[in-house]
Amino acid sequence: MLNYLCAWRERGWTQIDAATYSEVWQRFGGSVVTHPQVVERLAGLAGIPVRYLGWLEGDELVAALPCWGRYLALSKELLKKRGQRGLFDLGNAEIILPLAERARVPVRQRMRYVSELNSGRVSSLKPQPEGLALARAPEDYSKKFRYNQRREQRLLEEAGGVLKPMLDFSAAEQAAMYADLFQRRWGFEAPGKAHLVEVFGLLREFMTGSVVLLEDAPVAVQVLYRVESSQWISLEYINGGVDPQSRAFSPGSVLSFVNTQAAWAEARALGKPLRYSFGRADREYKDRWCHTVPVFQV
Repeated sequence: MLNYLCAWRERGWTQIDAATYSEVWQRFGGSVVTHPQVVERLAGLAGIPVRYLGWLEGDELVAALPCWGRYLALSKELLKKRGQRGLFDLGNAEIILPLAERARVPVRQRMRYVSELNSGRVSSLKPQPEGLALARAPEDYSKKFRYNQRREQRLLEEAGGVLKPMLDFSAAEQAAMYADLFQRRWGFEAPGKAHLVEVFGLLREFMTGSVVLLEDAPVAVQVLYRVESSQWISLEYINGGVDPQSRAFSPGSVLSFVNTQAAWAEARALGKPLRYSFGRADREYKDRWCHTVPVFQV
């Protein structure tokens, strides 16, 4: 029965190897959660083999995807079923499958938050009630908003606040500051706390952004992962933490401003579109930074 279901789910698709999947991803573009190395490393941490599938038109691959049986690889739904909930946190990340512009393929693996970029190319997509929050371009903020953000940054720096790159810190240091500030901000443990050091180590080359320190103590941190394909840059703001006692200096807001501005500047210097996702459009503060875009599900 299981073999029959697998054959039904994968009909029309051909098994490919990891190297071929990587080539397709680089050619057609993808997102953080479909990046070949992110998939391989986190699947290895979970101990779940990845099956890579490709869709051929003639002799040419026009689509590919990594899967865990009936789920897209790295699915938190499957991790939960296996008793591995919280092994790693990827939030509600935007899913962009590597698909050629002319691709029209059926995808039968379960997934949510599938990008509008895949709409029209995947025949099995259905609209999802929730939207996704994507960071606005710098010029889409009002002059007053930008002035206020620069003023907050100046006041923070005048009070002794310093911005340091996330990569100035080891994985253990990153995990400690993030776990501490997340707990202070939300009152409960950061998702995947037990494995943060390992996950941050595995994904270190994709980490970006800065940390805010005040009197040498971290007061605001954001977990950001960035990947780049030939088509665009995908950046995921997974989660963050802020020390509530430093609220007078708005370090969280300053950090969002600095991180988004830096990402846009870099993307434009490279001449590539930027998809900077804050995850599900579910909190009021995201409305300040983002516009809401539709997403889809299978």
